Amino acid sequence: MSVLALAAVVLTPVTASAAKDPAPGPTVSNPVDAEGLGGLSVETVQYGSHQRQSMDVWWTPDGQQRPGIFLVHGGWWSSGDKKYMKEITRGYAEMGYTVFNLNYRLSGDAAWPAQRTDALAAIAMARKHADKWAFDAGNYVLVGFSAGGHIAAAVGTYGDGINGLKGVVGLSPIISPLRAYSDGEKATDPNKRKLRTAAIKLAGGCAPKGKCSRVWASMEVAWHASRKDAPMLTIHSAEEFVPPVQSQLLKQMLGQVGVPVTVFTAPGVNHSSPLYREPGVAERVQAWIAERIG
Repeated sequence: MSVLALAAVVLTPVTASAAKDPAPGPTVSNPVDAEGLGGLSVETVQYGSHQRQSMDVWWTPDGQQRPGIFLVHGGWWSSGDKKYMKEITRGYAEMGYTVFNLNYRLSGDAAWPAQRTDALAAIAMARKHADKWAFDAGNYVLVGFSAGGHIAAAVGTYGDGINGLKGVVGLSPIISPLRAYSDGEKATDPNKRKLRTAAIKLAGGCAPKGKCSRVWASMEVAWHASRKDAPMLTIHSAEEFVPPVQSQLLKQMLGQVGVPVTVFTAPGVNHSSPLYREPGVAERVQAWIAERIG
C-alpha cells in the first residue's frame, strides 16, 4: 500500500501542551544587550524547561507595538540552532519588527509533535508578554527554513487558525514528510535519502504504518487544512531535493477552503538559507510579509 494511502486515517490532532498557559513569566538567560544596534534591545528567554526551549527576542523599546516575526531554523529536525539565524533576525529587527528567533526540541530530544508544541508555546509566551517586547500580539507571521518551514507550516494549519497569525513563509519547507519518505526510498540523491531517514526519526523511529500511522498523519501539513488557517508563501528551487511539488498539495488543499497559498519556484538547486540569499528572494519574502502585517 502506498504511504499516501494514510490519508484515510482519521486525522485527530495530537494534543499539544502549548494549548495550556506557559510558564508564568519568561526566564531570562542573558541580560538585555543593546549591542550597539541603533536602539535595538536583545535578550534570550526560556519558554519551557528544556534547554532547547529558548528564543532570542529583538525589539525596539520605544513604547510602540510592532508587528512580530517568528523565525524557525532548519537542520533535518535533528540539528541546527538559532545562532545561525542571527543575521536574518537582525535584518528584520532593523526593519522595525519585533523578532523572535526560536530554538526547539530536536528529534533526538523528543518525537513529533514536540517541535510544533514548542513553536506554539513560544508564540503563547510572546503574546502573553507582548508589552514587554513592544509586540503587537494580534499581528505576526512565521518564517521557517527547511525543517523549520515544516514546523511553521504545521503551526499555520494547526486547529482552525491561531490567534494573531497573519501568514507563514517557508523556504524549502518539507510540507509532506510522507512524500519525503516515499521519494527517498530509491533515490540516488543522498539528500533525499537523508531526508527520508530524518522523517523516520522525527516520527519516533517508525515507518508510516500500523501504530505509527497517526503520528505520520499529524506530520502532514496539507491534511489539516481549514478555512481559518494562515495564508502561506512557499519558495523552492526548481532542482533542489525538497522540490516545489512538496507545496502543490498544500496549495490545493488550502485553496479548497479559501486560504491563499503562493508557491514560487526559483531556478537552481539552492536549499533553505542559501535559497533565501539568492537575488530577489529575500525581497519577495519581505514584500509578502509587509502586505500582511505592515
